[in-house]
Amino acid sequence: MQTNASDSLIRVVLVEDDVNFQRMLRHMIDDAPDMTLLTVASTRAQGLQVLDMLQIDVLLVDLGLPDGSGIDVIRAAQLKQPDCGIMVCTVFGDEMHVMQSLEAGATGYLLKDSAAHSMVDEIRSLHLGGSPISPLIARQVLMRFRQKTPLAPVPVPQEATRPLLSAREQEVLELITKGFTADEIAELISVSRHTVLTFVRRIYKKLQVNSKAEAIYEARHQGLLGD
Repeated sequence: MQTNASDSLIRVVLVEDDVNFQRMLRHMIDDAPDMTLLTVASTRAQGLQVLDMLQIDVLLVDLGLPDGSGIDVIRAAQLKQPDCGIMVCTVFGDEMHVMQSLEAGATGYLLKDSAAHSMVDEIRSLHLGGSPISPLIARQVLMRFRQKTPLAPVPVPQEATRPLLSAREQEVLELITKGFTADEIAELISVSRHTVLTFVRRIYKKLQVNSKAEAIYEARHQGLLGD
């Protein structure tokens, strides 16, 4: 079967009402040979509608939309398109917005003032299974994670704490820990990159984490990985 060249492009959708940011991103993606901007939605309602119309690889969402919160779009995308990578691009850097977005399903969080120059690279990173996060946001997440992690956890039976990872998910988790990228894992286990990213998101959900670093930490903490 002949493959259409457009099938290999990263399909991006932007939910954003800032015209200048729309224009900037459109120009950057037009110049990128490996991605395409499918459409731009300027409101929450349009963003929700797009989820039913297009197959998306990377969804970029602003939180402050004219008719509501972009977090609603993130939640809907997580349910309707679980294979889609979701990244917040916003001016809101407070803990409430950050944690609500990550809990809703976002795997990346960038502040607009620091993201513009590297946006295309961040989209590629997210699509490959990474979690692009602005340094200020990463510091907040790390502090929150440390506060939730007891210094001396009380031992409990391993059966009660270990999530039920499938054999394939366990294999992907071990390869992630060794530093392999999504493309490399796909080649090693003879599946598509999209399938690998699906395994990664399932692992994140079962471990209740939002990034590769947290997944590795939690997996070691729960005895899912060898020394």
